[in-house]
Amino acid sequence: MSDSNGSSKDKPAPYDHPAGGWGALKASGRVALQQKTLVKGALTLLRVNQPDGFDCPGCAWPEPPGGHSSAFEFCENGVKAVTWEATGKRVTNDFFAEHAVTDLRQRSGHWLEDQGRLTSPMRYDATTDRYVPVSWDDAFALIGRHLRGLDDPNRAIFYTSGRTSNEAAFLYQLLARRFGTNNMPDCSNMCHESSGVALSEVIGVGKGTVTLDDFAKADCVFIVGQNPGTNHPRMLATLQKASKRGATIVTMNPLVERGLVEFLHPQQPVAMLTGRGTPITSLYFQPMIGGDLAALKGICKIVLERNAIDHAFIDGHTAGFHEFAEDVAHTEWSQIEAQSGLSRGDIQRAAEAYIRSENSIVCWAMGLTQHKHAVPTIQMIVNLLLLRGNIGKPGAGACPVRGHSNVQGDRTVGITERPPAALLEGLRKTFGFDPPTAHGHDTVDAINAMAEGRGNVFIGLGGNFAAATPDSAFTQDAMAKCDLTVHISTKLNRSHTVTGRDALILPCLGRTERDVQATGRQRVTVEDSMSMVHASVGKNAPASNDLLSEPAIIAGIAKATLDDGGGIDWDGMVADYGRIREKIGQTLPGLFHDYNARIEEPGGFYLGNPAHDRQWKTQASKALFTVHAIPDLNLPPGQLRLMTIRSHDQYNTTVYDNHDRYRGIHNGRQVIFLNADDLAERGLKYGDRVTIESHFPDNKPRVVAGFEAVSYDIPRGCAAGYFPELNPLVSVDSYADRSKTPTSKFIPITIKPASDSEA
Repeated sequence: MSDSNGSSKDKPAPYDHPAGGWGALKASGRVALQQKTLVKGALTLLRVNQPDGFDCPGCAWPEPPGGHSSAFEFCENGVKAVTWEATGKRVTNDFFAEHAVTDLRQRSGHWLEDQGRLTSPMRYDATTDRYVPVSWDDAFALIGRHLRGLDDPNRAIFYTSGRTSNEAAFLYQLLARRFGTNNMPDCSNMCHESSGVALSEVIGVGKGTVTLDDFAKADCVFIVGQNPGTNHPRMLATLQKASKRGATIVTMNPLVERGLVEFLHPQQPVAMLTGRGTPITSLYFQPMIGGDLAALKGICKIVLERNAIDHAFIDGHTAGFHEFAEDVAHTEWSQIEAQSGLSRGDIQRAAEAYIRSENSIVCWAMGLTQHKHAVPTIQMIVNLLLLRGNIGKPGAGACPVRGHSNVQGDRTVGITERPPAALLEGLRKTFGFDPPTAHGHDTVDAINAMAEGRGNVFIGLGGNFAAATPDSAFTQDAMAKCDLTVHISTKLNRSHTVTGRDALILPCLGRTERDVQATGRQRVTVEDSMSMVHASVGKNAPASNDLLSEPAIIAGIAKATLDDGGGIDWDGMVADYGRIREKIGQTLPGLFHDYNARIEEPGGFYLGNPAHDRQWKTQASKALFTVHAIPDLNLPPGQLRLMTIRSHDQYNTTVYDNHDRYRGIHNGRQVIFLNADDLAERGLKYGDRVTIESHFPDNKPRVVAGFEAVSYDIPRGCAAGYFPELNPLVSVDSYADRSKTPTSKFIPITIKPASDSEA
C-alpha cells in the first residue's frame, strides 16, 4: 500500500530556521497543491476570520479584539485546515463500492482523510462488508428505530467534537436530553477537562481569565506544557509582540520546541526578506515529564521565602493561604528537585522572573492536563497567580489554551455529561419538559459502557472517536459491540471503519461552505479560548448537493425518534438559525441575552468571566489556595515516561502529511524520541526499530512494534511519540483524578529491539 506510515529514513537535522517563515509558506502551498485547491483555496483563505467570513476550523486562539487588522488572519495550521476541508477530492459511492471496510481498516488515518470529502449518506452492509448508499429519510428512520427500541435512554451515547457550532451543539444536547439522557461525552473529556475541574473548584469558573488584550499588558508570560508553534501557531504572533516590547517569556516543557525559541511571521515582508526571526523564550526549562507540579511548587516556595506576595489581595480575595504557605514551607528542596528534574537554581531563575513582573499570565495545554495529578498541577498554577494578585487585573491571569475552534463554546451551550442546575432549569422553562438530572457518561464511561453492553447506540457529531480515544484496541472492540454507530462527518476517518451491527456515515456541510435553509443563507457562531463569541458564514459551494447541515441532521434524527418531535419545533429552528440563538438566549439568559443583536458587534461579544472581575463563584465566595503534595513519579528500573505529541503536519487526529519539519522528521510517523543516553543504555542506536510496551496496574499487554528510535533533546528517562499511533498504549482506566482525562502524557513503558518480523 502507498499509505504506510513509513520511516523517517534520515537522521533528523536540527531545524535552525525560525518557526513560521518560508517553511510555513512552502508547507501551506504544498498542502494546497495536494488537495487540488490552489486557486479556490487562496480565495477561501481571504475569508478566514474576516467580517462576514467564516471562523477558522483550526484552533481556538482568538482574533484581534474589536475587528481585523488585515486580510490575512490565518496561520499555517489555518491554511492546512481550510484547504483540507475545501479540497477538490471526493469520496463517492463508487469509492465505497471499490473498497471493503476490511480494506479501509488497514489504511492509515492520513490516507483515509486524504481521499476527500464525503458526498452522500452511506449505510454499512455486513453481507458485502461495504458501505452502500442510503437516503436521508431511511437513515433517519434507522436511527429512530434503534433509539426508540432501547429499554433505557441511557443506553444511547451522544458524542461531540469541538468543531461543532454553538447552534448545532445546542440542538444536539436538546435532542439527547429530550430523549432522556445526559450521556454526552465530548473531546473536552480528553483534553482540557482537567482545566475546567481545577479552575471551577478554586476560582469558580472553568475557563481562562484573560483576554487577548491582556497579552499586550503582561510583563511576564509563562508557557507550561504547551507547544503553540505546532498546535496554536497564531499564538506565536501574540508572543512575538510581547517579546518585542520586552516582556519576559518563561517556557517549561520537556522538549525544546522551535516555535518557542524563534518565530518569523510569514506576513511581515521585511522580516521575511532578512530571514531574521524574533526570539520568543527568555528562559527555557526542561522538566521531567510530569514534573511540573513540583517545579511550580518550587517557584511558590521562593516567592513566599522572599515575601514577594500581594498581602492586600490575599487578605481580601482569598481563603486557605496560611495552610498553603505552611505546606510549602515544609516541602523539601530535595523532593522538589528530584521530582521536577530541575535544579534549585533553575527554579530560582524562573521565580525571579515572576517576582520582577507586575502582571503575569500563565498559559498551559495538554502537557499538564493529561496526567493523573493534572488537577492539582493546574491548581498549583492558580496558587502561584494568587500569591501576587495575578488574577483579575490587566495583563494577568490563567490561560488554558484550548484546541478545537469551538470546544469551549460547545460546553457553554450545554454539551456536558454533568449539566449545571441553571442549564436544566433553563431547558425546563424554554421547552416545557423535565430534563434528566443524573450525571451521564464521559468519554471513559462511554467506552466502558459499550464494552460491557450498557451502551448500544453511538452517535458522533464530528470528531474521530475511535482514533482520539485511549486504549485503541479495547475502544474499537467496544464500539463494534454496538447495535448502531453513526458518524456525522465531512471526511472519511478511522471511526468509520469500526462499525456496529448497523452503521451510518452522514456527510455534513463544512464551516467553509454556504448553508442555505428555508429562510435563506445561515450563519453560525463559535466561542474562542477567551470567551469571545462571533459569527461564521461559509462562502464556498457545498462539496455535494446531497450534504445537510449539522442542525438539519440533528433535527432529522429528532423527528424520527421523538413522538411529534417531543413538542419542539425542529423545522422552525433549522429554517432560521436565529431562532436557535433565541432559544439559547432564553435558556441561558445570563450569558446569551440579545444573542442575535450582539453578534453584530465588530469581533463579536465577550461572554464575561466572574474571576476576571474578581467575583469568586466558590462556596467561600473567595479564590481558594489549595494544598497538594508532590507525587512520587519514580518508575521501576528500565521504565521510561512516554508522552504523546502531535507532529507539525497534524491537527488532532487529522494528519495532513507524514512530516514534522521542526523536529527534522520526514516521511514517517512510527517514531519514538529518546534521550541519547537512554538509547545507549539499552544498546540501541539511532534508527533502530523497537517494540514498545506500556505498564499499568491492570497488567494487560499493550504493545506497538516497528517504531524507529530517534535521539532527541529530551530529559533522561523520558520519551515522546505521535498520537494516535501510540494511543494503543494508554489504558482506558488510567486517567486524571477527578477529571477522568486519559493520562496520555504519562505512559510507563519499556522498549526493546524489534524482532525481524516486527521491524
